[in-house]
Amino acid sequence: MSIAYDGTALHGWARQPGQRTVQGDLEAALATVLRCPVDLTVAGRTDTGVHATGQVAHADVPRPAWEQQRGLVRRLRGVLAPDIVVSAVDEAPADFDARFGVLRRHYVYRCSDAASGPPPLRRVDTVGWPRRLDVEAMGFAAGPLLGEHDFAAYCRRREGATTVRTLLALSAAREGDLVTIRASADAFCHSMVRSLVGALLAVGEGRRPPEWPATLLTRTDRAGEVVVAPAAGLTLVAVDYPPDAELAARARVTRARRTAPSGGLPRACER
Repeated sequence: MSIAYDGTALHGWARQPGQRTVQGDLEAALATVLRCPVDLTVAGRTDTGVHATGQVAHADVPRPAWEQQRGLVRRLRGVLAPDIVVSAVDEAPADFDARFGVLRRHYVYRCSDAASGPPPLRRVDTVGWPRRLDVEAMGFAAGPLLGEHDFAAYCRRREGATTVRTLLALSAAREGDLVTIRASADAFCHSMVRSLVGALLAVGEGRRPPEWPATLLTRTDRAGEVVVAPAAGLTLVAVDYPPDAELAARARVTRARRTAPSGGLPRACER
């Protein structure tokens, strides 16, 4: 399933008792339409207030339920609230796993440093920033963060989860008063994207030197001086998968234990 959502009124992806979430709403809608329980696996679990235009999820359902529900996209539109949209549904290859089969996840963070704030029609996915940002300094700060590192300083630790990641792209660009930060990685740990953005914003407004974000890579715990950027500016825009014949091999690589590049002790694979 290809999924998009406005995360403003949602408490993230993962289902939570008593809270409205993307997973909770989608599973309820699918159960209504397919007339069977549905358990979704997602490419990337987004936090409260984070948006998506390119989210991907899969579910195993009985074949009769699948075959009897032609026009599933249209039927889901009639059941879901307008802030969640399933734009496409396809039968997946046997080895497909929305989470462990991912090659790359791509995020975009949008903020406006205009004195008037974001344009009214972009106020949902663009954060207003109170100070002018030096995008050139932000780009300089982003460069040394690329590659495989232990990003413990930028992650909220989860028991048994690795903080070793391969950051494939991190950039900042300006178009008028709009500053767009793009981040791509094989995977991101909890709060990593918003923490990286927060560090770049601190450089952009002159509170930290451009060399500072890279110095935090020596840390083995969460850096309290890194302020997590507001959720509203972040959008998951795309998820990349390998060709069908390589899906099983990719899942094995993703599930494997990662080791800190410095040769530190291995940490269990994130679940």
